[in-house]
Amino acid sequence: MITFIIPAHNEELLIGRTLTSLHDAAAATHQPFEIIVVDDSSTDATTTVAASYGAQVLSVHNRQIAATRNAGAAQAQGDLLVFVDADTVVSGTVVNGALQAVRAGAIGGGAKARFDGSVPVHGHILAWVWRWLQRFRNLASGCFFFCTRSAFEAAGRFDETLYAAEDVALSRRLGQVGRFVILREEVVTSGRNLRSHGGSEILPLVAGFALRGPKFFATRRGPWYGRRDAPDCRT
Repeated sequence: MITFIIPAHNEELLIGRTLTSLHDAAAATHQPFEIIVVDDSSTDATTTVAASYGAQVLSVHNRQIAATRNAGAAQAQGDLLVFVDADTVVSGTVVNGALQAVRAGAIGGGAKARFDGSVPVHGHILAWVWRWLQRFRNLASGCFFFCTRSAFEAAGRFDETLYAAEDVALSRRLGQVGRFVILREEVVTSGRNLRSHGGSEILPLVAGFALRGPKFFATRRGPWYGRRDAPDCRT
């Protein structure tokens, strides 16, 4: 069975689109599946919308993305865990690519991603940097991150001392467990954070991560945990 795990905080506007894409993508694989939405302290109708699309809803109060992802994994029944951000559209081609990679011996991986709509210059810089890291460092993004349950446990799950870059840290540890791959297929994720926050906010985070790695995010840094003009996929 495939378990799709979606961490969510105030995602009533976009989570329906994500859930529709996952239902369609999973149906195309002809494999049994379940969808778990882990609602982390939402104050909007996220849970109502998620339930209306047939998702299981788990409520937590972490305000911390790694712990919220782990909570979903703890409830999962599937042998393949697929973590998807609540503002990301996933196609059947991507899910089939993940299944084929696991059948070929991979223990996990991720997909390339592109932003929806237009993004400012610093968004293009960030996208270029991330694609470079994915290609040469074999790192997956939390917007689409998959692994076998056994590998997830062997790698120690998501690091709950991190408030971001937990996907990067787990990518590295999974790479020590077995073959970790980045699919050629793409998902489409929201560029809203880049549209609502300037380069003066985003680029220092990129620089901090480049200098210190995931440990730079051992506190609630950046727009994902602060006030924002639009809801966000990060918990």
